[in-house]
Formats: sequence, structure tokens, C-alpha cells
Amino acid sequence: MSTTDQANTPAAAAPQPLLSVRGLCVDFASRRGTLRALDGVSFDVQAGEVLGVVGESGAGKSLTGAALIGLLDPPGRVSAGEIHWLGRRLDALPEAEWRHIRGREIGAVFQDPLTSLNPLIKIGDQLVETIRTHLPLDAAAARARALSLLQATGIPAAEARLGQYPHQLSGGMRQRVVIALALAAGPKLVVADEPTTALDVSTQAQIMALLRGLCREQGTAVLLITHDMGVIAETCDRVAVMYAGRIVEMGPVAEVIHRPSHPYTAGLMASIPDTDQTRPRLAQIDGAMPRLDAIPPGCAFHPRCTHASERCHQERPELADGAHTRSACWHPISTDGAHP
Repeated sequence: MSTTDQANTPAAAAPQPLLSVRGLCVDFASRRGTLRALDGVSFDVQAGEVLGVVGESGAGKSLTGAALIGLLDPPGRVSAGEIHWLGRRLDALPEAEWRHIRGREIGAVFQDPLTSLNPLIKIGDQLVETIRTHLPLDAAAARARALSLLQATGIPAAEARLGQYPHQLSGGMRQRVVIALALAAGPKLVVADEPTTALDVSTQAQIMALLRGLCREQGTAVLLITHDMGVIAETCDRVAVMYAGRIVEMGPVAEVIHRPSHPYTAGLMASIPDTDQTRPRLAQIDGAMPRLDAIPPGCAFHPRCTHASERCHQERPELADGAHTRSACWHPISTDGAHP
């Protein structure tokens, strides 16, 4: 091909994301008026990638996940923005259509497996019911798939577990069953909300390695919601950092961890213990996440930020491209750790 032909050849179109979220807002009606819990959240999830969502309690992480799978509890509601799934808009779907997508195309793993499993129904029956709801299989084929899923999640004596109830399994095994349920119909995306919170450290590592491995084998994307930056570092391809209902930084996980642009992200990273260094005390971010009815004007982080200026008190920054990540900050940290 000549140079002229190359110049006239259109560039390859970027692949369509599995999930595209634009300007998502979630409101709660209360006696004091309407409270905005998510405010203009936007991101994409590509096929096969693991996107982490991290932040303190109250940042809006779990609400984001619940909104994406149509499980917002009243009086919470999506008040603005759009959620597109493979080009199809989801945020206004009726519940009947949601039931088809939820489980079949988008799976979910929650932090407490006891809330995801029916304590009165045997493990095998729950798996078979989920499989047959979404896939055209008879009872025998569905049971075979259920057994295969339990074996894939590393549950010992998987065939015997099919006949047991959730209370007969350990916490780690119950979470493996929940992962099996989430993957039962071969979804393209799994929303995992704090999937290791109630587990000990060694089991946490096993569960995250299992989830990551199974999803990558199947080409399944993962939206991983967690407060644990260590889990993010070990598991994710990209990460979105949330604060007070907004994304304040987003980028490749290595860049966000090692070269954060937003002071909040830098504070989160500084609070993680480093076994290679001896420090008299851990760093901390003074103050607390603002209540929904007391979010300050301008940048919501400015009361806790040591670099806030008058502009930070008055104007709200939007996500903007930086050297390595996108951040919503008027005074982003440069590569040498300094503020402009």
C-alpha cells in the first residue's frame, strides 16, 4: 500500500464498550428535600477488562453498582444520565426486561453471600434454577453445568455440596457458590461489590484470584467495587477513584497507584502500610466524607485538602486529561509530587 493510500485509509473504529455510563445521577427523596448521592458519574467498561471502583465508605461505590444492575432500593432513583449496554439503553427499562439482562448478560457478586443465597434451598437447586432461567437446558444438563461450575470455583467434594444448604458451607465456600451463580449463564459482565469483605486475608486472595481467572478464561469483564487498594492493585486493569458521589480520578491502575494526580488518591495511597519502609505512624486524611445534605460547594474534597485554593472553594472541577490519568482537580499533583 502506498503512502497516499495509507493516508486515505480511515482509522479503525474504537471497539464499542460493553457498558457505557454517562452523567449518571442518583437521588434520594427525604423530608429535608432531595439528596444527590451520585452526581454525574461517567465511565466505560470494555470487554474482558477489570475496572476497579475505589473510595471510602459513603463515596457512592455500591450505589453505582446497584444502579447499573437495576437494583436501587426506593426511594433511590436514577434522576439523570444514561446507562448503555452494548448500545442498548438500560436506565429506563421495565423490571421484566431487567430480569432477562440481570443474570444472563450481567452477573452480580455481593459482599455477604448469605444475602445472595436462599437458606431454605439446597445449593444445587439454586444453581439449577438460575441456569434454567437463563439457558435452554433440561434438568440433567443444568445439573451437570452446576457441578462443573462448583468444580471450577475450587469447592472440594463438589457433587456432595449440591445437596447441602448454605449454612453447611464455610464463608469462603459460600462466596465461591455466589461466584458460580454469577457466572452460571455466561454473562459478559460481572459486577462484584466488596466480594471479599467478610473473609479472612488468605481466603480473600483465593477468591480474587478465582474471580479474575474465571472471568478472563471466559472473556468476562468485571466491575470490582472495593475500598481495598491492595485488591485493586493486584486485580484491576483500570481504576476509578470516587469521592462524595463523583469520580475524582481515573486511569490505568499502575499510574493511579504510583503517580496519582488527585490529592485524595495520593492520600489513599499514603495510608497503605509499606513493609519496605519504617515509619513511626501511617499517613491519614484528616476529616471525613461529607454527608449528602452537607456536600460543600466547589470541590467536595477541599475541606480536607492541604492544597485547596479559593477557586477550589467556589468552582467544581471536572475530569480532565493529565500526564498519566484523568483527574478532577484544579491543582493536580505533577510527576515529581509537587502541586502547580
